[in-house]
Amino acid sequence: MSPEKMVYMANQIATFFKTQPGEDVAARVAAHIHDFWEPRMRDQLCAHVDAGGAGLDPAVIAAVAELRAGA
Repeated sequence: MSPEKMVYMANQIATFFKTQPGEDVAARVAAHIHDFWEPRMRDQLCAHVDAGGAGLDPAVIAAVAELRAGA
């Protein structure tokens, strides 16, 4: 998947969960990505964060940290 599309999709997920009640946005983004993204997509997202995370919502970057902590 192109990095641009991946960033767009991840940011859409973060935007959705920001509109929902609760403070645990990063945890919910992480859970969604874990449940619905295939491992290659998750690996690509982690690599993008490692490379600086250009264009990613801070909630997505925090979600990647949560994904890694749970792995």
